[in-house]
Amino acid sequence: MVALYFDHAATTPCDPRVQKILLRALAEENGNPHSTTHVSGLRAADMVEQARAEVASLLGADVREIVFTSGATESNNLAIKGAVRHLAAQGSARRRVITVATEHKCVLQSVQDLACEGFEPVVLPVNANGQLEPSVLAKALEVPTALVSIAAANNETGVLHDLALLGALVTQAGALLHTDLAQSAGKIPLDLHALPVALASVSSHKLYGPKGAGALFVRRSPRVRLTPLFSGGGQERGMRSGTLPGFLLAGFGAACRIAQAEMAQDAAHLVRVQAVFLARLSAQLPGCAVNAGGAERLPGIFSLRLPPDLRAVDVLAAMPDLEVSLGSACSSAELAPSYVLAAMGLSFEEAGRSLRLSPGRFTSTAEAERAADSLAQAALRVRATPP
Repeated sequence: MVALYFDHAATTPCDPRVQKILLRALAEENGNPHSTTHVSGLRAADMVEQARAEVASLLGADVREIVFTSGATESNNLAIKGAVRHLAAQGSARRRVITVATEHKCVLQSVQDLACEGFEPVVLPVNANGQLEPSVLAKALEVPTALVSIAAANNETGVLHDLALLGALVTQAGALLHTDLAQSAGKIPLDLHALPVALASVSSHKLYGPKGAGALFVRRSPRVRLTPLFSGGGQERGMRSGTLPGFLLAGFGAACRIAQAEMAQDAAHLVRVQAVFLARLSAQLPGCAVNAGGAERLPGIFSLRLPPDLRAVDVLAAMPDLEVSLGSACSSAELAPSYVLAAMGLSFEEAGRSLRLSPGRFTSTAEAERAADSLAQAALRVRATPP
């Protein structure tokens, strides 16, 4: 039997419609999009600009505000390091850089990396639902701050932050707000011009596009400027050098176009799939709970806490036909609690009982039922195995 893939938060399969565009672009457009003195280069450039327009449309941005990158990790690094380095080079005395304890590792590490350059990294705590309290942010902003990085949605729990409310505090304090949209782009409506967001990161492979492509939104009004991470030919308006992969960007753009057209349909489908899964599981395995279940969350990502007598790693090993992520990470022979769940106040033992499940666009309700059966049966096998 083919394994059931419930790990779309890690990466999504490339939509078949996107695959067709990718293959056609790879076969037909071989020019360098930066060589515009001949027809092949102009065709490649047109492909890139069409993709840029499709990404911009999904985000509610202007095409001139989209800088292509290799993915959200690069975008996050460029946004955080590039923005504060530029401010410092212009003589700004602001040295505080703020983020949240539940952010993606690349955001946390980017902020920490700046300490060796004289900046002050600050990592703020979250409440039991994994959300940043506005009063906590306001207190941190009493010290002059260069930049704040807050993800729209958490990649492990799906919990959403109120960017309008938090962003208003950031703007009032004279700082820049960066947001990681890797999980939320294509899943919830976004209008970056209506939000107090200066910089925003997106990844193609999180919304059924190809791996290796991403984008950074860089607001034009009021103008945000960046110091590039590396030197080169000055492509992407001097912010990100390197020859752009036209065929990957064509796929990225197509994925954004499809996501925008089918967002409401996808969201309703994922809500239904999750409900079917949880109802089926609870009937067979009482005692499960969704971490931060009462918070506003993305459809399709949930952190499931198993009953007290079950370790997530044991259940995962007993169900090879269901592909999910651990809500905690295995390191050597030890089970280390997820830093996201730990930040939310879960104990080592509670985090060790947690799994992340993330169905997707092509997951059927029948597959959700099979997945619930698989997990419940694996739990029963674990219980029946002598310690």
